Amino acid sequence: MNVQLRQLRALVAVADEGTFTDAGIALGVSQAAVSRTIAALEAEMGVRLVRRTTRQATPTALGARVIARARRVLAEVAELRRLVDEHAGELRVGYSWSALGRHTLTVQRRWAAARPDVPLVFVQSYTPTAGLSDGVAEVAILRRPVTDNRFATALVGTERRYAAVAADDAWARRRFVRLADFAGRVIGLDPRTGTTTLDLWPPGSGPAQVRETHSVDDWLMLIAAGQAVGMTSEATVAQYPRPGLVYRPVRDVEPVTVWLGWWRDDPPAHLPALLRLVADAYA
Repeated sequence: MNVQLRQLRALVAVADEGTFTDAGIALGVSQAAVSRTIAALEAEMGVRLVRRTTRQATPTALGARVIARARRVLAEVAELRRLVDEHAGELRVGYSWSALGRHTLTVQRRWAAARPDVPLVFVQSYTPTAGLSDGVAEVAILRRPVTDNRFATALVGTERRYAAVAADDAWARRRFVRLADFAGRVIGLDPRTGTTTLDLWPPGSGPAQVRETHSVDDWLMLIAAGQAVGMTSEATVAQYPRPGLVYRPVRDVEPVTVWLGWWRDDPPAHLPALLRLVADAYA
C-alpha cells in the first residue's frame, strides 16, 4: 500500500471542514483536487472512507478510524519537521564526560564571536562515540580509540591524567601520585566511555579490584563516598569540581589524547573551522 502524506492531509481536512470545497480552501487547492486525492486514497486502500452528498462529506465508520490514525501520523511528521528545523543551522558537538574541560567556555565564546549565525551546541551522550552513531551530534569529542571505519578523526590535543580520591583519603594530602600507588586499591572504571583501563598498568601491578560505573555522576559519587579511587583526564577536573572529592596529578603515565570525530561520508560544513579553533585552544 502506497499512501502519501498529502492524501492523509486531504482526508483530515475533509473531516475537519465537512465539505470538499471547504477542505480545498483550507489546503489552498481546488475542490476537484481534494476529490481526486480522496478518491485515489480510497482506491489505494480498497475501501470507502468518505460518504459524499451534495451538501457535505462525512467519514464512514472505517474512515473515522483511519482519520484518527492519520492525525497521529501527521503529528509525528510535524514533530520530525520541528526537530529538523530546530537543529538546522547549528553545529552539535557530542561528549560523553567532560566536553573540552577548561577549554569549553573559550571555544564557545570564540565560536560565537566569529559565527553568531551558527550556534555551537554541546550535548552529552554516554556512548562510545559520544552521540555520533545515534545521530545526537555531528561532531564528537573522543578520548578513546575509535575503530569504526565509518568515522574519521583528528587529534586536537592532549590532557594530563589525574587521580580522584575522597577528601579524607590519605592521597588528598599528597601533591601527586604515581601509577604504582594504585596497587591494592579499588578503582572505579567506566568500561564504555571512561579514559582509564587496566592496560595502563603492567600485569599484576594494578588495582586490586574494579568497581564499574556507567556515568560520570555514578563515578563521582562512588569516589566521594570513599568506596574507590579513580583516574581521569584533566578535563574532568575542570568540569566537575565537587565537595568531598580531591584531584591529584598522576606523574608517570601517558596523557589522554583528545580527538574530534565525525561521519566520514558526511562531514559538517563548519568542521574545518571547529578543528582549528579547538586545536588552537589546546595549543
